Amino acid sequence: MSLVIAVLVTAIVVAAITWVISGEVRKRRYEAKIGSADERSREIIDEALKVAETKKREALLEAKEESLKTKNELEKETRERRAELQRYERRVLSKEENLDKRAETLEKREAGMSAREEAIKKRAADVETLYGKQQAELERISGLTTDEAKAYLLKQVEDDVKHDQARMIREMEEQAKEEADKKARDYVVTAIQRCAADNVAEATVSVVQLPNDEMKGRIIGREGRNIRTLETLTGVELIIDDTPEAVVLSSFDPVRREVARIALEKLIVDGRIHPARIEETVEKARKEVENKMVEDGEAAMLEVGVHGIHPELVRLLGKMKYRTSYGQNALMHSIEVAQIAGLLASEVGVDVRMAKRAGLLHDIGKAVDHEQEGTHVELGAALCRKYKEPAVVINSVESHHGDVEPTSLISCLVQAADTISAARPGARRETVETYTTRLKKLEDIANSYKGVDKSFAIQAGREIRVMVVPEQVSDDDMVLLAREISKKIQDELQYPGQIKVNVIRESRVTEYAK
Repeated sequence: MSLVIAVLVTAIVVAAITWVISGEVRKRRYEAKIGSADERSREIIDEALKVAETKKREALLEAKEESLKTKNELEKETRERRAELQRYERRVLSKEENLDKRAETLEKREAGMSAREEAIKKRAADVETLYGKQQAELERISGLTTDEAKAYLLKQVEDDVKHDQARMIREMEEQAKEEADKKARDYVVTAIQRCAADNVAEATVSVVQLPNDEMKGRIIGREGRNIRTLETLTGVELIIDDTPEAVVLSSFDPVRREVARIALEKLIVDGRIHPARIEETVEKARKEVENKMVEDGEAAMLEVGVHGIHPELVRLLGKMKYRTSYGQNALMHSIEVAQIAGLLASEVGVDVRMAKRAGLLHDIGKAVDHEQEGTHVELGAALCRKYKEPAVVINSVESHHGDVEPTSLISCLVQAADTISAARPGARRETVETYTTRLKKLEDIANSYKGVDKSFAIQAGREIRVMVVPEQVSDDDMVLLAREISKKIQDELQYPGQIKVNVIRESRVTEYAK
């Protein structure tokens, strides 16, 4: 037991001694490490101080070099600016010297100008004095005052200008007329040659052939009831006279006359003539004429080669077959105008179909002008607008008699074609009253001008010859007079074709031998 305790005590003592020794050893080791760390830190600090010193020296050197470089640049820039300022100073001095020289020159010129002005004023005064003396001398020699001489010179200049104006007008008119006549003649001749037209004058009566004279009594009926019924229903006058086997239907309305003719022919063929049958036959004849109008309108379109016209306009075209103007059938005239307009359009290079369409519809207003108020131009334009015709066609309708200015070449061609169709020989006829009135107006217009001695309308009113007094109208005045007369005729008269105005001036000397 005691041995164990002793061992334990010994072990404890040994452990304590060992722990003390090991602690001492560790302490020494720590002290040695601390000493070496202090020495190392001192070395690092010394090195850092040396590096800092070196960096400081380098920074100072760089700063000195940069300062030196900046100083050199500033000195260089200063030298350059100083040199530039010196150049500017030299240029300013040079300009000042030039300005001084110019000022001296201008002063010398002003002095010279003043002297010249004085000399000019003196010479102007001398010239004015001399001019006054010359003017007085001229007035004394010529016997005219200044105003009278001025008026004489103005009159001379006016006469010269008038002469030159008339000569230029004559030359330009002749040249333009030659060129225009040549081209127009070629176009019109070509169009007319290619367009065949009949010379037919419409009448206001129709003749119905009878199988025998006994039929006249049946047409008249008991106490004239049949003929009265027929005349009342158709609005046509039946003329039954001594003409063998014929009855004459008279009416200014071609549609009514055609209805009466068809109805009478049907009654003659049927043989049953009494008021009820007459009324039935007249109604059938009216329907037949209406259908015939549509057929005639379609035939006209087919003949001209125009399509797409509104059915109502087609019917009105057919109705124009029963309408005349100065004896010329309106539908035949429209077809002829359409063909001529198409031929002219092909010559000048515009739309042929549109020209034909405009020519065919240009007088469409004549189909309704006896039923509605307004001219056929206004009514035709309204119809074309109503049924959506192109603007070119509407303008052609409005302008073919000059009521509206034409806006396209097609309108001008339709106007020309209308004139050609109306003016060709045999196309139209005039009443004696209209003819004589037109001739008298032509002569009255010519006689209304000063210097006109006599005037004569010749060639059925297509030419007027104006005789002037030679002492009152000069050769130059003749040109202006002819233009004024032709312009007044255009403004005041309506006529087919054109009227030639001839102004004649001649001097005659008569002497008698005794």
